[in-house]
Amino acid sequence: IHKTYLAICKGEVEKNSGTWHNELVRYEGKKKIIEKAETKYKVIDKNSTSTLIQMNPITGRKHQLRKQLFIINHPIYGDQKYNFGEKLQGINKNLMLHSYQIKFMIKNKKFTYTAILPDYFNKFLKIKRLNF
Repeated sequence: IHKTYLAICKGEVEKNSGTWHNELVRYEGKKKIIEKAETKYKVIDKNSTSTLIQMNPITGRKHQLRKQLFIINHPIYGDQKYNFGEKLQGINKNLMLHSYQIKFMIKNKKFTYTAILPDYFNKFLKIKRLNF
């Protein structure tokens, strides 16, 4: 299964493509769990304030994409958990993370499903002067 996500994140992501390799921490009660996470990414458009990024997770960890962008100091707009404690206002209350496409194969037949961008996502792209 190949998943593609789009996100609008804060700031200008420097490197235009690559792979993130992280050890993400989560807790089950008092038990600390460290999980390896891997995501391939490609910048679609960017400016000095924002980046539209395409991400293809290789692993499937809880909040993986949100955590990885937060780790590199580019949290997703509208993220109430991974956002450096900023107050959310207006359209920013929507998480600017979109499950854009899924591809898989069953009995040698390829399937691809694409979800159109929500109106609030398109509106925010225009506000941030990003092109998709």
